[in-house]
Amino acid sequence: MDSQQFREFGKAAIDTVADYMDSIRNRNVLSSVEPGFLLKALPEDAPEQPEDWKDVLKDFNETILSGVTHWHSPRFHAFYPTGSSYASIVGNILCEGLGVMGFSWMSSPVCTELEVVTLNWLGKLLGLPEEFLNCSSGSGGGVIQGSASEATLVGLLAAKEKTVRRLLKVNPSMDEGEIKSRLVAYTSDQCNSSVEKAGLLGSMQMKLLKADADGRLRGETLKKAFDEDRAQGLIPCYVVANLGTTGTCAFDPLYELGPICNEQNVWLHVDAAYAGTAFICPEYRHLMKGVEFADSFDLNPHKWMLVNFDLSAMWVKDAYDLINTFDVQRIYLADIKTDTKIPDYRHWQIPLGRRFRSLKLWTVMRIYGAEGLREHIRVQISLAQHFAKLVRSDDRFLVEPEPSMGLVCFRLKEGDNVTKRLLKNLTEKKEIYMVAATYRGRYIIRFVICSRLTNIDDVNYSWNKIKEEANLICSQNIHVKANTPALNHIESVNIYEKSK
Repeated sequence: MDSQQFREFGKAAIDTVADYMDSIRNRNVLSSVEPGFLLKALPEDAPEQPEDWKDVLKDFNETILSGVTHWHSPRFHAFYPTGSSYASIVGNILCEGLGVMGFSWMSSPVCTELEVVTLNWLGKLLGLPEEFLNCSSGSGGGVIQGSASEATLVGLLAAKEKTVRRLLKVNPSMDEGEIKSRLVAYTSDQCNSSVEKAGLLGSMQMKLLKADADGRLRGETLKKAFDEDRAQGLIPCYVVANLGTTGTCAFDPLYELGPICNEQNVWLHVDAAYAGTAFICPEYRHLMKGVEFADSFDLNPHKWMLVNFDLSAMWVKDAYDLINTFDVQRIYLADIKTDTKIPDYRHWQIPLGRRFRSLKLWTVMRIYGAEGLREHIRVQISLAQHFAKLVRSDDRFLVEPEPSMGLVCFRLKEGDNVTKRLLKNLTEKKEIYMVAATYRGRYIIRFVICSRLTNIDDVNYSWNKIKEEANLICSQNIHVKANTPALNHIESVNIYEKSK
């Protein structure tokens, strides 16, 4: 493909993406394809000869799009947002167009330095303590990881190495393997599955501590776990605190957990993957009170900050903790020495290779500006509050817990089984998409404002679909009850308990 064909193909592809976004409301959120559909639709072998790019785009429109779950549909309300914006897409194009591999400064100087600049910008917007920034007088700084999952694992591995070094310095006769076998990590039972996975990948026991009734891990629970484990000869090493849990978007109190971790030389990592973006709005920063006690902090701009996947922003107080863990030297990786504070990012992460991901963060921050990003967050939170008001206006429903950020959890008062059926029926109709969670032992449905395109009409549309389905289910239940012979009191209680 020559440059002229590239221009034609690229322009047509951009038009395709723009047309797709313009018409996304006309599509069901969920696909109607069956498993294996693409294996039947595409040839078994790769083409021997070059094909026309027009045929590629034709197949994209006719075949590929048929199997897409439309994450950016304004009626997609599942999980949490996955970021996207035209500004980010352009940044991605520039990144892929340059095609650099920025594992060291010399391999592409601007790749390293733009990452330093943009993460300093973002850290300041969030109100992070200065010691987390590369522009501080200390050894802290920010780095782009691929995901919050990676950041959690990177923190765990660094904490593991740091703890081993500290204990061997105090007692050189200790066995390194034995120390590692006794290390323990802790988090809330409301954590994301990736936190548990970090324990598996890092060969460290990950204890899921019981959260309180509001889904928060409390200081007294953590301290009790530390004390019990130390009494058994175990070594507390790593704690992951959640600022915005996956199920209900609860916030662990860092001001309780942090001092305990600091007193006992335990690394505190903050996972703020979704909700952390809200801290660019000053009115939400109280939710990270105590962040100064953390050793590392991570959020995903590729969730709520309009940046396309993958881009996870991680800050550490002491970059040498990462360097001491991941530094592996080779003569072909030797780089120039500079007197300025330029990080060697290959020592801050698991892979060696690095894409120029800061370009899309740079384009988004410049095109939207801080005020545009704040407006995006505030509008989405106001839409969630509007949805909560609609649910509360129908006395068949209950909103619980209290809405948090762009998330509203709700259920039918009639019981868990009916709520499950409501979600199942709505999913089968494919017009809106939500997923479930549990709260205080009850089955709840999560409704999240995800797409940047979602407006108040879309929220009203989704609520009307929910209400219509609830009308059908409730009328069916009334019909069943009306045609069911009278039951004795014990049987009635049993059926009621099962329905819960």
